[in-house]
Amino acid sequence: MSILTGSANAVKYTLFGFNLIFLITGIILIAVGAGVGSVYTGYDIFLTGKFFSIPTFLIVIGAFIIVITFFGCWGALKENYCLILSFSVLLFIIFILELAAGISGYVLRNDAYNMINSTLFESMKQYDSTKQDATTTLWDKVQRDFICCGVGNYTDWNKVLYPNGDLPLSCCTIPVGTVGTFSCNNDINNMNRKNVGCLDGFSKYIADHAVSLGAAGIVIAILQFFGVIFACYIAREIKIRNGITGFM
Repeated sequence: MSILTGSANAVKYTLFGFNLIFLITGIILIAVGAGVGSVYTGYDIFLTGKFFSIPTFLIVIGAFIIVITFFGCWGALKENYCLILSFSVLLFIIFILELAAGISGYVLRNDAYNMINSTLFESMKQYDSTKQDATTTLWDKVQRDFICCGVGNYTDWNKVLYPNGDLPLSCCTIPVGTVGTFSCNNDINNMNRKNVGCLDGFSKYIADHAVSLGAAGIVIAILQFFGVIFACYIAREIKIRNGITGFM
Protein backbone atom coordinates (compact mmCIF):
# COMPACT_ATOMS: atom_id res chain seq x y z
CA MET A 1 0.00 0.00 0.00
CA SER A 2 1.36 3.42 -0.91
CA ILE A 3 2.45 5.62 1.98
CA LEU A 4 2.16 8.73 -0.17
CA THR A 5 -1.11 10.44 -0.84
CA GLY A 6 -2.47 13.33 -2.86
CA SER A 7 0.09 15.51 -4.60
CA ALA A 8 3.00 13.49 -3.19
CA ASN A 9 1.65 10.33 -4.80
CA ALA A 10 1.26 12.17 -8.11
CA VAL A 11 4.85 13.38 -7.88
CA LYS A 12 5.98 9.80 -7.25
CA TYR A 13 4.56 8.66 -10.59
CA THR A 14 5.86 11.81 -12.21
CA LEU A 15 9.32 10.84 -10.95
CA PHE A 16 8.86 7.39 -12.46
CA GLY A 17 7.93 9.03 -15.77
CA PHE A 18 10.93 11.33 -15.52
CA ASN A 19 13.15 8.28 -15.14
CA LEU A 20 11.97 6.99 -18.47
CA ILE A 21 12.81 10.38 -19.94
CA PHE A 22 16.23 10.24 -18.24
CA LEU A 23 16.81 6.89 -19.89
CA ILE A 24 16.16 8.50 -23.25
CA THR A 25 18.43 11.46 -22.42
CA GLY A 26 21.20 9.03 -21.55
CA ILE A 27 20.83 7.42 -24.96
CA ILE A 28 20.78 10.88 -26.58
CA LEU A 29 24.01 11.88 -24.82
CA ILE A 30 25.70 8.70 -25.97
CA ALA A 31 24.48 9.29 -29.53
CA VAL A 32 25.60 12.94 -29.58
CA GLY A 33 28.98 12.11 -28.05
CA ALA A 34 29.57 9.20 -30.43
CA GLY A 35 28.38 11.18 -33.45
CA VAL A 36 30.58 14.22 -32.81
CA GLY A 37 33.46 11.97 -31.77
CA SER A 38 33.28 10.12 -35.10
CA VAL A 39 33.34 13.44 -36.97
CA TYR A 40 36.39 14.58 -35.01
CA THR A 41 38.12 11.24 -35.53
CA GLY A 42 38.03 11.86 -39.27
CA TYR A 43 40.17 14.97 -38.71
CA ASP A 44 42.20 13.73 -35.74
CA ILE A 45 45.53 14.87 -37.20
CA PHE A 46 44.35 18.49 -37.19
CA LEU A 47 42.74 18.39 -33.73
CA THR A 48 44.14 18.31 -30.20
CA GLY A 49 43.06 15.98 -27.39
CA LYS A 50 40.58 18.57 -26.06
CA PHE A 51 38.30 17.94 -29.02
CA PHE A 52 37.96 14.25 -28.11
CA SER A 53 37.66 14.54 -24.32
CA ILE A 54 34.20 16.16 -24.28
CA PRO A 55 32.49 13.64 -26.62
CA THR A 56 33.99 10.81 -24.54
CA PHE A 57 32.84 12.56 -21.36
CA LEU A 58 29.26 12.76 -22.66
CA ILE A 59 29.28 9.09 -23.61
CA VAL A 60 30.39 8.15 -20.08
CA ILE A 61 27.73 10.41 -18.52
CA GLY A 62 25.06 8.92 -20.80
CA ALA A 63 26.01 5.37 -19.77
CA PHE A 64 25.99 6.43 -16.10
CA ILE A 65 22.50 7.91 -16.49
CA ILE A 66 21.17 4.66 -17.92
CA VAL A 67 22.56 2.77 -14.92
CA ILE A 68 21.21 5.07 -12.21
CA THR A 69 17.70 5.22 -13.67
CA PHE A 70 17.33 1.82 -11.99
CA PHE A 71 17.57 3.49 -8.58
CA GLY A 72 14.97 6.08 -9.52
CA CYS A 73 12.45 3.68 -11.08
CA TRP A 74 12.74 1.01 -8.43
CA GLY A 75 12.84 3.51 -5.59
CA ALA A 76 9.77 5.36 -6.88
CA LEU A 77 7.71 2.21 -7.34
CA LYS A 78 8.74 0.66 -4.01
CA GLU A 79 8.82 4.00 -2.18
CA ASN A 80 12.24 3.08 -0.85
CA TYR A 81 13.90 5.98 0.95
CA CYS A 82 17.49 4.78 0.50
CA LEU A 83 17.12 4.11 -3.23
CA ILE A 84 15.47 7.46 -3.94
CA LEU A 85 18.03 9.29 -1.81
CA SER A 86 20.84 7.53 -3.68
CA PHE A 87 19.18 8.42 -6.96
CA SER A 88 18.90 12.09 -5.91
CA VAL A 89 22.57 12.31 -4.99
CA LEU A 90 23.75 10.56 -8.14
CA LEU A 91 21.48 12.65 -10.34
CA PHE A 92 22.79 15.84 -8.74
CA ILE A 93 26.35 14.73 -9.45
CA ILE A 94 25.41 14.09 -13.07
CA PHE A 95 23.71 17.50 -13.21
CA ILE A 96 27.03 19.13 -12.23
CA LEU A 97 29.02 17.01 -14.69
CA GLU A 98 26.64 17.82 -17.55
CA LEU A 99 26.85 21.53 -16.83
CA ALA A 100 30.63 21.23 -16.85
CA ALA A 101 30.53 19.33 -20.16
CA GLY A 102 28.12 21.87 -21.65
CA ILE A 103 30.24 24.84 -20.64
CA SER A 104 33.37 23.07 -21.90
CA GLY A 105 31.68 22.59 -25.27
CA TYR A 106 31.09 26.33 -25.64
CA VAL A 107 34.63 27.13 -24.45
CA LEU A 108 35.96 24.66 -27.02
CA ARG A 109 33.98 26.44 -29.71
CA ASN A 110 35.62 29.74 -28.80
CA ASP A 111 39.11 28.21 -28.74
CA ALA A 112 38.71 26.14 -31.92
CA TYR A 113 40.03 28.81 -34.29
CA ASN A 114 43.35 29.35 -32.51
CA MET A 115 43.99 25.68 -31.75
CA ILE A 116 43.26 24.55 -35.29
CA ASN A 117 45.31 27.42 -36.73
CA SER A 118 48.49 26.15 -35.07
CA THR A 119 47.91 22.48 -35.92
CA LEU A 120 47.22 23.25 -39.57
CA PHE A 121 50.46 25.17 -39.97
CA GLU A 122 52.43 22.40 -38.26
CA SER A 123 50.87 19.67 -40.39
CA MET A 124 51.61 21.54 -43.63
CA LYS A 125 55.30 20.83 -43.10
CA GLN A 126 54.56 17.09 -43.30
CA TYR A 127 52.70 17.28 -46.61
CA ASP A 128 54.32 15.10 -49.26
CA SER A 129 52.40 14.41 -52.46
CA THR A 130 54.82 11.60 -53.37
CA LYS A 131 53.97 9.53 -50.30
CA GLN A 132 50.25 10.14 -49.80
CA ASP A 133 50.48 9.48 -46.07
CA ALA A 134 47.70 10.27 -43.57
CA THR A 135 48.57 13.97 -43.27
CA THR A 136 48.79 14.46 -47.03
CA THR A 137 45.54 12.61 -47.65
CA LEU A 138 43.71 14.62 -44.99
CA TRP A 139 44.99 17.95 -46.31
CA ASP A 140 43.78 17.03 -49.79
CA LYS A 141 40.40 16.01 -48.39
CA VAL A 142 39.96 19.26 -46.43
CA GLN A 143 40.96 21.45 -49.39
CA ARG A 144 38.52 19.67 -51.68
CA ASP A 145 35.65 19.44 -49.19
CA PHE A 146 35.89 23.06 -48.01
CA ILE A 147 36.94 24.42 -51.43
CA CYS A 148 40.00 26.18 -50.06
CA CYS A 149 43.80 26.30 -50.34
CA GLY A 150 46.30 26.68 -47.52
CA VAL A 151 45.56 27.93 -44.01
CA GLY A 152 44.94 31.62 -44.68
CA ASN A 153 45.29 31.45 -48.49
CA TYR A 154 47.33 29.68 -51.19
CA THR A 155 50.56 31.58 -50.34
CA ASP A 156 50.97 29.47 -47.21
CA TRP A 157 52.06 26.57 -49.44
CA ASN A 158 54.63 28.79 -51.14
CA LYS A 159 56.13 29.65 -47.77
CA VAL A 160 56.25 26.10 -46.44
CA LEU A 161 56.69 23.64 -49.31
CA TYR A 162 56.57 25.09 -52.79
CA PRO A 163 58.67 28.26 -53.22
CA ASN A 164 58.48 27.78 -57.01
CA GLY A 165 54.73 28.54 -57.00
CA ASP A 166 53.46 24.97 -57.38
CA LEU A 167 50.55 23.94 -55.17
CA PRO A 168 48.95 20.64 -54.11
CA LEU A 169 46.63 19.31 -56.81
CA SER A 170 43.76 19.53 -54.30
CA CYS A 171 44.02 23.32 -54.60
CA CYS A 172 42.84 23.09 -58.20
CA THR A 173 39.96 21.57 -60.07
CA ILE A 174 41.41 19.41 -62.82
CA PRO A 175 39.59 20.34 -66.07
CA VAL A 176 37.51 17.64 -67.69
CA GLY A 177 39.32 16.07 -70.61
CA THR A 178 42.81 16.82 -69.29
CA VAL A 179 45.32 14.36 -70.72
CA GLY A 180 48.75 13.65 -69.28
CA THR A 181 50.23 15.58 -66.38
CA PHE A 182 48.53 18.49 -64.71
CA SER A 183 50.32 21.11 -62.65
CA CYS A 184 48.54 23.27 -60.08
CA ASN A 185 50.07 26.67 -59.40
CA ASN A 186 49.02 30.16 -58.44
CA ASP A 187 48.67 31.22 -62.09
CA ILE A 188 45.86 28.76 -62.79
CA ASN A 189 42.37 30.27 -62.91
CA ASN A 190 40.51 27.20 -61.65
CA MET A 191 42.04 27.15 -58.19
CA ASN A 192 39.74 26.35 -55.27
CA ARG A 193 38.82 29.90 -54.32
CA LYS A 194 42.38 31.10 -54.63
CA ASN A 195 42.42 33.56 -51.77
CA VAL A 196 40.27 31.52 -49.39
CA GLY A 197 42.17 29.49 -46.80
CA CYS A 198 40.85 26.41 -45.03
CA LEU A 199 41.08 27.79 -41.50
CA ASP A 200 37.81 29.74 -41.44
CA GLY A 201 35.56 27.10 -42.98
CA PHE A 202 37.17 24.13 -41.27
CA SER A 203 37.33 25.70 -37.80
CA LYS A 204 33.68 26.81 -38.08
CA TYR A 205 32.68 23.25 -39.02
CA ILE A 206 34.51 21.85 -35.97
CA ALA A 207 33.22 24.63 -33.69
CA ASP A 208 29.61 24.01 -34.74
CA HIS A 209 29.93 20.41 -33.59
CA ALA A 210 31.39 21.62 -30.29
CA VAL A 211 28.27 23.74 -29.84
CA SER A 212 26.07 20.66 -30.25
CA LEU A 213 28.02 19.04 -27.40
CA GLY A 214 27.54 22.09 -25.20
CA ALA A 215 23.84 22.41 -25.99
CA ALA A 216 23.18 18.73 -25.30
CA GLY A 217 24.94 18.90 -21.95
CA ILE A 218 23.22 22.06 -20.72
CA VAL A 219 19.69 21.30 -21.96
CA ILE A 220 19.67 17.80 -20.47
CA ALA A 221 21.25 19.08 -17.24
CA ILE A 222 18.38 21.57 -16.81
CA LEU A 223 15.84 18.80 -17.38
CA GLN A 224 17.51 16.58 -14.81
CA PHE A 225 17.58 19.37 -12.26
CA PHE A 226 13.80 19.04 -11.97
CA GLY A 227 14.28 15.32 -11.46
CA VAL A 228 16.54 16.06 -8.49
CA ILE A 229 13.84 18.27 -6.97
CA PHE A 230 11.16 15.60 -7.43
CA ALA A 231 13.40 12.89 -6.00
CA CYS A 232 14.30 14.98 -2.94
CA TYR A 233 10.63 15.75 -2.33
CA ILE A 234 9.67 12.07 -2.52
CA ALA A 235 12.54 11.07 -0.21
CA ARG A 236 11.47 13.69 2.30
CA GLU A 237 7.84 12.48 2.26
CA ILE A 238 8.90 8.88 2.77
CA LYS A 239 11.14 9.91 5.64
CA ILE A 240 8.34 11.81 7.37
CA ARG A 241 5.78 8.99 6.91
CA ASN A 242 8.18 6.32 8.16
CA GLY A 243 9.62 8.42 10.97
CA ILE A 244 13.13 8.04 9.60
CA THR A 245 15.71 10.23 11.29
CA GLY A 246 19.00 11.43 9.90
CA PHE A 247 19.92 12.96 6.57
CA MET A 248 17.16 15.04 4.91
